Amino acid sequence: MPLKACAMNLAALPALRALSMTGLIVLASAGASLSAHAATAAPEAAPTAASDKACPALLNKTFPRLQDEKPQSLCQYSGQVILVVNTASYCGFTKQYKGLEALYSRYKDKGLVVLGFPSNDFGSQEPGTAKEIAAFCANTYGVKFPMFAKSHVVGDEANPLHAELRKATGTRPKWNFYKYLIGRDGKALKAYSSMTSPDDSELIEDIEKQLAARP
Repeated sequence: MPLKACAMNLAALPALRALSMTGLIVLASAGASLSAHAATAAPEAAPTAASDKACPALLNKTFPRLQDEKPQSLCQYSGQVILVVNTASYCGFTKQYKGLEALYSRYKDKGLVVLGFPSNDFGSQEPGTAKEIAAFCANTYGVKFPMFAKSHVVGDEANPLHAELRKATGTRPKWNFYKYLIGRDGKALKAYSSMTSPDDSELIEDIEKQLAARP
């Protein structure tokens, strides 16, 4: 290599060293920034306590909503007091819809939910389609509590919830508007006959007792 070119290369060495040091400083700074960002973002990825909460086995089921057949998980009612009722539109007890809605309206803010399950199992008194049943409930009794698609509540074809309620309580629905009470812990507590009206003093006492409890 010519002496002049070699001298030029030697002269450039300090600048090259400075450039290299600058690059290392930039890379180190960028690495520190990324590490700091990762440390800051980490807490956001941590699961919340609510998402870790297990759904009670009795409620770990999904049913289509009456109005539009959209799947609804019963897990959304975890921690609430639940009154399960099998309903029918053409029954001597159909007027209980009014009392059930009044009960729901009175206690819903305290943690009560009424779940209606239309069924044609008794006397073929619920023959209508989902659309007809939904319209009847809304237009005749102003029902706003959750209602689910028509299903069987007794026999080998009983829906999963009623099948488990029978096992838990030792009794099955005997007619339309039979009722089951489920506590905040998701456990079946008691069954009530169709003759038990929504304003029955014993039923209300049981509901208020469960509302005062905590899971």
